[in-house]
Amino acid sequence: MTIKVKGLRWWMIGLLTLGTITNYLARSSLSVAAPTVLHHLHISTHEYGWITGAFLVMYPIGAPLTGYLIDRVGLRFGFLLCGVAWSLICIAHGFASGWLGLFVLRGMLGLVEAAFIPGGMRAAAYWFPPHERGTAAGVFNLGTSTGAILAPPLIAWSILRYSWHVAFIIVGALGLAWAVLWLLFYRQPERHSALSKEEAAYVGASVGTCGESGLRAATAIDAPAPKLLAILKQRNFWGIALPRFFADPVWGTLVYWMPLYLYQARGFDLKAIALTAWLPFVAADLGCMVGGPLSAWLERRFDVPIVNGKRIAFTLAALLMIGMAGVGFVSNPALAVALLCLGGFAHQTLSITVISMSADLFPRREVGTVTGLAALVAGLGNFAFTMTIGGFVARVGYTPFFVALGLGDLIGVALLWALVRRPSASAAAVAVERAARQARA
Repeated sequence: MTIKVKGLRWWMIGLLTLGTITNYLARSSLSVAAPTVLHHLHISTHEYGWITGAFLVMYPIGAPLTGYLIDRVGLRFGFLLCGVAWSLICIAHGFASGWLGLFVLRGMLGLVEAAFIPGGMRAAAYWFPPHERGTAAGVFNLGTSTGAILAPPLIAWSILRYSWHVAFIIVGALGLAWAVLWLLFYRQPERHSALSKEEAAYVGASVGTCGESGLRAATAIDAPAPKLLAILKQRNFWGIALPRFFADPVWGTLVYWMPLYLYQARGFDLKAIALTAWLPFVAADLGCMVGGPLSAWLERRFDVPIVNGKRIAFTLAALLMIGMAGVGFVSNPALAVALLCLGGFAHQTLSITVISMSADLFPRREVGTVTGLAALVAGLGNFAFTMTIGGFVARVGYTPFFVALGLGDLIGVALLWALVRRPSASAAAVAVERAARQARA
């Protein structure tokens, strides 16, 4: 007799979160090691801008490609391929001998690491009812900030104890260990033997709101292929993609440039960076768990539709983001770090809300592709911003860039409210949502 696991959907999203942690450990490793690597390999700030830019060029290209891959071959196999790839590429960083090698490796890393958001939202669409998807998105996005939190002490310890070469090897090995766990334990709901009948009905009812009844045992490859042009023609797609264009440079700055900013502009050494660079990501963890529950609370308490609740949460977080504009103006380093923490919290709060809307506005068979295409748009904004920093920070400093980061999300607010339209609810969808509300009550 197979053992049934209560709350299995949360175990599945937790497993995906572990993969996201290894994703962000690999992604953040170079930024933490940058002062050491740049010194030993004689790499200039301008060349470092090109290295980070390679990731940010390939990341938006990889997002729709990996999203489409996951929608076609399934989350289990598609995410496994990407996880093994980013782990091996991270290990290869330890054997780079110059900036060109790092440039190529970062580009390859960006191509495969883009899988985590499309993969996470596909898991949320299949495993969670609509009112829980925002929270589920917050949970798997905890991996982004958790990985970024763990990277400074882990990389700094590895460098001080061994070398910067070994630091990349350790991080890559952790990713390979996760890949084994993913292969052993992840399954889709309809194929997971540990899923109870009660939870299957709960998930199946929520799945029905996307136009499919119950948990069909069809494989992903048998489902109709997502139609890219049809997706791109929808205003709802641009309503969630364009706000991300203005929002994502905040996260790119925290991950790729903050350690170097603390080193160059604030005089922090490697130990000081290890002690402080993780703090904005702790704040980001809190933000991950605010956006989704806030929209669900607005629905439960004031009967605000879930899409409108997420737009309200995005707006409130964008107003908090204004504080990040002051990072370059304050003289106290501790206050500057505090404002970076505020930026991390606000960014993840609004980011979770807009990312999770793909599962609210599109059929579940398209969620990976839609999320990947939106990440492409977001990546273009991230790339443009980081290349501008790389080219001009030596001449104008960091202050103007923090001002732009603090104000950019206000544009996203206007776009989110102007473009997104709630999908019309069918009678079946209304009945399913009514049943879900009664179950929550």
